Amino acid sequence: MSHNVLVVDDEPKLCDLLSSALTQNDVHVFTAGNGLQALAILEQEDIDLVISDWRMPGMDGPQLLAEVKVRYPQLPVIVMTAYSTVKNAVQSMRNGAYDYIAKPFDIDELDITVSKALQFRDIVRDNARMRAELDEHQHIDSLVGESPSFRRVLQAIDSVRDSSATILLTGESGTGKEMVARAIHRHGSRADKPFVAVNCAAIPEGLLESEMFGHRKGAFTGAVADRVGRFMQADKGTLFLDEVGDMPLALQAKILRALQERVIEPVGDPRERKVDVRVIAATNKNLLEAVANKEFREDLYYPLNVFPIPLPALRERVEDIAPLARHFAHNLGATAGKRISGFSPSALQAMTQYNWPGNIRELQNCVERATIVAQSSTIEDSDLPPYLFSAQPLQSSSLLTPEVCVPPDLEAALAEVEKAYILAALQQAQGVQAAAAQLIGISERSFWYRLKKLDIHVDKIAR
Repeated sequence: MSHNVLVVDDEPKLCDLLSSALTQNDVHVFTAGNGLQALAILEQEDIDLVISDWRMPGMDGPQLLAEVKVRYPQLPVIVMTAYSTVKNAVQSMRNGAYDYIAKPFDIDELDITVSKALQFRDIVRDNARMRAELDEHQHIDSLVGESPSFRRVLQAIDSVRDSSATILLTGESGTGKEMVARAIHRHGSRADKPFVAVNCAAIPEGLLESEMFGHRKGAFTGAVADRVGRFMQADKGTLFLDEVGDMPLALQAKILRALQERVIEPVGDPRERKVDVRVIAATNKNLLEAVANKEFREDLYYPLNVFPIPLPALRERVEDIAPLARHFAHNLGATAGKRISGFSPSALQAMTQYNWPGNIRELQNCVERATIVAQSSTIEDSDLPPYLFSAQPLQSSSLLTPEVCVPPDLEAALAEVEKAYILAALQQAQGVQAAAAQLIGISERSFWYRLKKLDIHVDKIAR
């Protein structure tokens, strides 16, 4: 297995010596002249081991060690120090260094020390991978439900899982788009290959192209080393583009070329690279509406929409609320060391009558809170958050009759309901937006968007 090692020393000859010695053992070596350069490389590259000198201009070895332990706590660091300053080595071990090498060093001793550090790194990675797989199992197991609308989702997953066709997942925030993407990957023909997720709304626009396609060293200020982009990381596997509707127009043209021709061009590198990636995109936006408003490229929409899978909101699958809640209570109770057997009838009634604007994510947060405060093995309605009882009861569309008053403007009516939930959450959170967003199971960014859309001024909320 190949490893990436970062050698940090202000003596170029020593860096060259170490590079020559280490590359013989299937190791790719990066070099830096001081701690600041080393941190820049660590931000760009997936480094398995740092070998750092003790004395360097600018940021020295002890300062670099401290920064690495804060930013990358599982990354082993070997410190190089002179025989006359063994006390420095002892101090570095106390501060979290994996080991030390005394200069001038013996090549065989160096090989042994480096091999042990890399074995340690592999063990840490394997443990992290196994934990991720367990988490992924939990996510996939969360695809719970027997409602007709959700059964259609499961049938679509089964139909497309072995295909390389591009998939577009649509639905409101919190409906489980990433869970579905992971299920498609894990149960398909690419399951043993990488699953790489990118949130297109969370990466600054200026960095998105480099993030997606990678870059060459020196391509722009701060590009101190070559970087592999997400498309190459996902080669032979699945690339999940979350919130694809928020992708800048300039990048959309390059994504289109990657989808159509299956080639990418890293920033600063004129050479094309072939990639074999199955793309799953997701959005909570109406992309056709975005196309009409010139916010999304029409020629990208159709290649993304090869196999669309719309995910229903939780209020559209009311019959799944109870089994989902039991599933979350079972898993979260076990994590918290509690044995939760279920919910009281009144608690289930309150949950099925609530509108769940934050969908499955909000339901999970609600059950987690109830699991924490529950005093017995059964979750009672008193264990549920108060905002569930301050909203209007949910009425299933199947219960509508000609006698039911249908609002003349559905969008306006839905906006009023959404505004009521937002205001109730703000009241309960005493005007703290982050807390209110958590209460209803949506991100702060989504919460701020809704405040602006609904013209809600937080400073006017009574505290």
